Amino acid sequence: MDAELLISEITLKAIRSSGSGGQNVNKVSTKIELQFDVDASNGFDDEEKTLLIENLKTRLTKNNVLILQCDESRSQLKNKQIVKERFLEIIKEALTVQKERIPTKTPKAVKRKRLRNKRQNSEKKANRKPPELD
Repeated sequence: MDAELLISEITLKAIRSSGSGGQNVNKVSTKIELQFDVDASNGFDDEEKTLLIENLKTRLTKNNVLILQCDESRSQLKNKQIVKERFLEIIKEALTVQKERIPTKTPKAVKRKRLRNKRQNSEKKANRKPPELD
C-alpha cells in the first residue's frame, strides 16, 4: 500500500462546519470531506479492490466511493491531517485478511466432568423425593 499514491488520488473539499466557532462559523469552511473512488484507484490491483469493496461495503456509496468527514478541530489544516490519517487507517484495516478460525474439539476430560456433575446433580435431586413404599 503506497500512502503517497493513495493521498494523491483522494479529493478533499472544505465545507462550512456546524458547532462551535462563534461569529467565525458562518465565514470559514473548516469541515473537510474526503472522497476516494475505489474503482478508479491505480494504487490497488483487482484483487485488493474486491477485498476493499467487500470489507468496506457499509461505508461505500453505490458507486464504490468512500466518503469521510472531519470537523473535530476549528482548523482546516488540522482537519485535513486527521481525515487523511483516518483514511489510511481504514484502508489498512480493510486490506488485512483475517485468518480462518480452526474449530477445536471439546476435550474428553471436559465432557466427562460435565456428565459427572450432571449425574451428581440428578442424584442430589432424587434424594430429596420421599421414599416409595410398596
